[in-house]
Amino acid sequence: MTSVYDIVDKIKTYLYDNPSVNHVTFGDIKEVDLDKTTMFPLTHFNISESVIGSNFISFNLSFLFMDIVDYTKDHDPDNDLRDDASNLLDVFNTQLQAANALISELRRGDLYSEKYQLEGDPVCRMFKDKYENQLAGWRVDLTILIPNNLSIC
Repeated sequence: MTSVYDIVDKIKTYLYDNPSVNHVTFGDIKEVDLDKTTMFPLTHFNISESVIGSNFISFNLSFLFMDIVDYTKDHDPDNDLRDDASNLLDVFNTQLQAANALISELRRGDLYSEKYQLEGDPVCRMFKDKYENQLAGWRVDLTILIPNNLSIC
């Protein structure tokens, strides 16, 4: 049974094909060098838990779709969404599009055809300035179902 390998590999492969994603990481976010600016826009994900059913295995995954926010020297941090002193809205927009593309792929794309199926509607939460850099983006929590091919015979 290679379920974890398969799901990580399939998702990484799909995300690398997205033009709004430059680099993909998996595992503990503390292990990622977020000061390395050349890897942004970055999508990081991990598996938080798995439920093994008789016919399926579900994986709860958390994704961080993020990019660096570029501020001008005239930036007013109290008016991030109302001034043109940063690319913050662009970051929110492009990273939500990257998240939506993955979600759509799990609903009706090639991943769906390969039996990687989305359960329910994902929750997307906006974040800003979460780590060392001036980062912004979306945290997306979702559940993927795959067939449980292991049976007792």
